[in-house]
Amino acid sequence: MLVIGERINGMFKDVGKAIVDQDKQVIQDLAKKQLVAGADVLDVNVGPAAADAVGAMQWLVETIQEAVDLPLALDSTKFEVIEAGLKLVKKKAIINSTSAKKEKLEKLIPLAKQYGAGLIGLTMGETGIPRDRHQRSEFAAVIVSACMEAGIDLGGLYLDPIILPVNVAQPQALEVLEAIREFQLLSDPPPKTVVGLSNVSQGAEQRSLINRTFLVMAQAMGLSAAIADPLDKELMDALITAELLLNKHIYCASYLDAYKKK
Repeated sequence: MLVIGERINGMFKDVGKAIVDQDKQVIQDLAKKQLVAGADVLDVNVGPAAADAVGAMQWLVETIQEAVDLPLALDSTKFEVIEAGLKLVKKKAIINSTSAKKEKLEKLIPLAKQYGAGLIGLTMGETGIPRDRHQRSEFAAVIVSACMEAGIDLGGLYLDPIILPVNVAQPQALEVLEAIREFQLLSDPPPKTVVGLSNVSQGAEQRSLINRTFLVMAQAMGLSAAIADPLDKELMDALITAELLLNKHIYCASYLDAYKKK
């Protein structure tokens, strides 16, 4: 399962301050720690602190790549910020994200094709967050169809069913789980799936417990990737154990260590 490390995000106070101060050490320490903890990709989001979002994205990409050799997921709602990062990445990047809105698809699919980037597609459209699994699947089908028409390799597409906080939208957790399963019927081979895991516990107590429980349930539904905190050891141990029980790697007494070393 692909783990996209979430910690280099300007919404976190330490990262926001590091961006403003151009403090490389904070960013590079987080990049290295996430790598060691098991991140496969690092999400990069300048957040609200930077006055110059394009310049901040360029600085972050260069700073991270000085420290680690991992692919990056460029996370922004602004086209020009994502493109600024794509021009500097050394490995195949992921664009985070488009939606099913026509104007978003028409701008970001060509950008993904131009730079050979993967693409995260949020299953939402003009009407906003979908109300149930069926509406999520409708938006997902629009994204898949648009990518196929543009000649995008579906192997690089990740559909995000948009998980909402359980403390304000409890029924949505089940809808998302069912949507993950339904998305696999949209194409052959099926599109990949991803969730912004920390959203499910936003504003709740026992955040780590909620996150790892939902992650394991989503893995059983076929989840391909998660934007999550790899520094949460219990979360990562639950992820690895779920992979084991889903017969995705071979059991041994020290399976946790074996998985981390592979």
